[in-house]
Amino acid sequence: MAFQLNPDVAAALAAVVGDIESRRAMLDALFAMRRAAQEPITNVDVKDIHIEAQDGYKVLARWYTSTTHPAPGSAVLYSHGGGYIALSLEAYDQIIKNYVSHTGVPILAVEYRLAPEVRAPVPIQDVYAGLQYLHSNASTLGIDPTRIAVMGDSAGGGLSAAVSHYNKLQPQPLPIKKQILIYPMLDDTNTDPSSLAHIPIAPFLLWKMEDNITAWEALLGKQTSSSDSIPPTHAPARSTVEEAQGLPSAYIDVGELDLFREEALQYASLLGRAGVSCEFHLLPGFPHGFESLAPNSEITKMVMARRFAVLKEL
Repeated sequence: MAFQLNPDVAAALAAVVGDIESRRAMLDALFAMRRAAQEPITNVDVKDIHIEAQDGYKVLARWYTSTTHPAPGSAVLYSHGGGYIALSLEAYDQIIKNYVSHTGVPILAVEYRLAPEVRAPVPIQDVYAGLQYLHSNASTLGIDPTRIAVMGDSAGGGLSAAVSHYNKLQPQPLPIKKQILIYPMLDDTNTDPSSLAHIPIAPFLLWKMEDNITAWEALLGKQTSSSDSIPPTHAPARSTVEEAQGLPSAYIDVGELDLFREEALQYASLLGRAGVSCEFHLLPGFPHGFESLAPNSEITKMVMARRFAVLKEL
């Protein structure tokens, strides 16, 4: 008889749809364990600042700069992952320092407000306030406002894509050099566990369909997948070709065993049809968050080197 997990244990490990707090606790513990296992990064300075969002809320942000690289003139606005419902700047501190340490490119990371305490468009507007800050303070920060990229992983990748759409709709859009979307969470309609794309990879998923349903309902409200009124500023996969025209060029990578594989593939195709340059990488055998799970894998090293190169080219 094959091994199988005791049903009681399996039930304890599987957070039910709608259980936000269990998912927050699990992700916080996982990221804390990963941070504890990493060597400290000592060549990056960090400064906390507060930025006023559209509704007057003071958003915490962190400005990361290298102490060993000359200032390149470019900069990145980073949004952390966590399914729009979890994690924080503290959880991502080492991850962001790693990018700055290897490239010298300074990063502003934003502690956007989480769902369900707020709903879209508030997190998008929080991140957009970070973009405005970089542009308003470009001279003081020593950066070229035409060389600012938006970047994020998972929900942070979705937010970076959403902010690109949101910025395009403003009366005076701000220059965005590139969208760097790491296994981005883009599609609020990706909630059907019986879909043909989902079934083959279901046993390998680290972010599961139940997690996805919980997260999107927290951000947008229940039964969003049946609504035609969700704009690409909330869920970028809702974009039409026309709405994607004029967006910044993009870099996207995603593992083939990731729940977000199909939406990332389709979004890259959408950008191409809209005339937006997009570099896309599908990584065989890799799940969501692979670089933290297997940091010493040769493929992980190759992917990280590729991301570093994209940052250095800004």
